[in-house]
Parts: sequence; C-alpha cells; structure tokens
Amino acid sequence: MEFRGTTICAVKRNGVTAIAGDGQVTMGESVIFKNTAVKVRRIFGGKVILGFAGSVTDAFALTERFEGMLNKFGGNLMRSAVELAELWRSDKVGRKLDAMMITADESTLLILSGTGEVIEPDEGVCAIGSGGNYALAAARALYQETDYDAETIARKALKIASEICVFTNDNIRCETVGKNEVNATMPLVNDTESTKKPRAKRAAKKED
Repeated sequence: MEFRGTTICAVKRNGVTAIAGDGQVTMGESVIFKNTAVKVRRIFGGKVILGFAGSVTDAFALTERFEGMLNKFGGNLMRSAVELAELWRSDKVGRKLDAMMITADESTLLILSGTGEVIEPDEGVCAIGSGGNYALAAARALYQETDYDAETIARKALKIASEICVFTNDNIRCETVGKNEVNATMPLVNDTESTKKPRAKRAAKKED
C-alpha cells in the first residue's frame, strides 16, 4: 500500500508568494492514514519555501535532492531546478519519482516534477495533487475577482478543495516568502513628511 499526500496551492501577489498545503496522508485509495502531516516547509535558511504532493517517499526524496542543489548553487532557485531536471534527462538518478513540488523564493515560483519537468506558472497561481484542479480553479477566481493577499487566497482555495476532494482535508499549513510592495513603500512617505517639519521650524528661527 502506498502513502500519498495532497494538495498544494501557491499564489504570488504584490511581492509575496504563499504556498499552502493540507495535512492528509492517504494509504491506498480508501484509508486516511494521517490528518496532520506537514507538506509545506522552509529551507535554505528560510529563504525558500516548498510544498510537495504525490507518493510520500518519493516526495521526500525529491525535496532532499532539490535542497542539495540549492546548497550547491548558493540558493539560485532557477539554476537548482534546471540542474535537478538534467539529472533525470541524463538518467543519472536511476528512476522517476512519483511526486511533484511547488517551490518559491522572493522572485521566482516554480513547479518541479519527479520526471524532470520545470514549469513557471502563468499569472502567479498554481496547484498540484489530487485536489489540485479544484484549488487552482478557486485560486484563479479569487485572484481575479478579489483584492485578497496571497496567503488568504491560497488558504481559501485549499479550503474549497478540501470540501470537494476526498484526498484533501482542511488542516491547512501555509508559508510565505517576500514582502508586500505596497507596505514596503509606506515608510518613505512618512519619512518625507517628517523631514519637512524641521525645515519649516529652522526657516522660522532664521526670520526671527
């Protein structure tokens, strides 16, 4: 009997990328083996986040090999993903892995498979796993029709998927990377206002 974990959903908006995953691990086609599995994690000193779906054993093998590539190439996400894919294409790995992974840093969002594919999703929204299509549809609708931030969209999309897919539950874990572009610019406005007031006071003293 094979252990399988699903579902993962990722959203990139306003400089923040969120990856959310449920906690269900299924044994075979009918037995819920675990409800609180952690499928989303931070690696490379917290600078990179990832979530996996598929065969649990293969998923761990995929994430370990990817983390090794990150360490080898100094955290360069795209280079690490491409080099990992090359291992499968050159048959150096030995076998294909029945797993998929979504990974992201501050600037890049990628889907990696255990068969050597590297995909950069359109519109900054993607999902994998048994409930991936449900989560993807929900996330795209929320992305296009609301002003929710990345984490809120990812969590809500996964919650919707959990209500439809029997292999997905609502024990949701989410990790984010990056910073909100709007919030990052706000202190500059305050700093400008604060520098204007002292100048006005100095001008008044000079007239006296």
